[in-house]
Amino acid sequence: MKKSLKKSLTRLTYRAAGVDIDAGDSLVQNIKPFAKRTLRPGVLAGIGGFGALFEVPKRYREPVLVSGTDGVGTKLKLAFELKRHDTVGIDLVAMSVNDILTLGAEPLFFLDYYACGKLDVKTATQVVKGIAAGCEQAGCALIGGETAEMPGMYPTGEYDLAGFAVGVIEKKKIINGKSIKPGDAILGLASNGAHSNGYSLIRKIIATRKANLNAKLAGRALKDLILAPTRIYVKPLLALAKQVPLKGLAHITGGGLVENIPRVLAEGLCARIDKSAWPMPPLFAWLQQQGNVAESEMHRVFNCGIGMVIVVDAKHAAKAQRLLTRAGERVWRIGEVVKRAQGQAQTVVV
Repeated sequence: MKKSLKKSLTRLTYRAAGVDIDAGDSLVQNIKPFAKRTLRPGVLAGIGGFGALFEVPKRYREPVLVSGTDGVGTKLKLAFELKRHDTVGIDLVAMSVNDILTLGAEPLFFLDYYACGKLDVKTATQVVKGIAAGCEQAGCALIGGETAEMPGMYPTGEYDLAGFAVGVIEKKKIINGKSIKPGDAILGLASNGAHSNGYSLIRKIIATRKANLNAKLAGRALKDLILAPTRIYVKPLLALAKQVPLKGLAHITGGGLVENIPRVLAEGLCARIDKSAWPMPPLFAWLQQQGNVAESEMHRVFNCGIGMVIVVDAKHAAKAQRLLTRAGERVWRIGEVVKRAQGQAQTVVV
């Protein structure tokens, strides 16, 4: 960024957490308490400079680092329209940490990038507060960030977000799907809603139907259901992995059930999903009805109520369900792995 564009910014370094942020004094002071709450062993404080340092936990004998990066997508458009900025930060963290979790990785730290035309300290503070809340849910440290003010790049009141997570897994414990075989059970963990995918279609349905977002659906305002933050599955699944061998994990993002489950299956395998095994959340039923969306398209675009899929040996399915339920998750046995017929799709919803 040219110096002429940074006259209104003061470069400060939050040394206590190794956070390097371009922002005004007010923003830095506002976010310090939130970032500080995410600190965990491994953060090397007081480093200053232009980077953040993190020490790999010594309990790992053959540590493998796992990384992931993502954004929030067009869900931000609804956040702008509704002036709701307190949960998109959770979405940002969730998209990356849930992805690296599929390999069994423990998230260690997170960095964010916030870009805007003109910095609004109040809005930015709400966003970063959400990012810190997501990091707390995932057990990772918010150790770095960049706030870029770029006049002319974004409309007034709008911004963009990107995030980057790094985790670690013991080499011999990497979950890679190689042991999955016919007969294995498929479990589904409940989502909080649409999470961060399918929002181009959601916005189109809202605009076409001129939907009243303050209207009630299943006892809640429609806008609250639509902006509900992405669920973070890190802590319950890392705990489960210590007690039950997990063969495969699929984060249900863009592409829905039918395109994400195959990512953990060998070519000769198929996931047979029973759509009657879990209740369709009211939000998805509303979207399907209002948008006249075909069922096959629903399963391709949305998570339809399942945010994470787990593949386990059938003999471990009941125990896994019991442990996850105790951890506060809603979980269903939604299908099984079968041998794939020639020309058959790798995920079949029946």
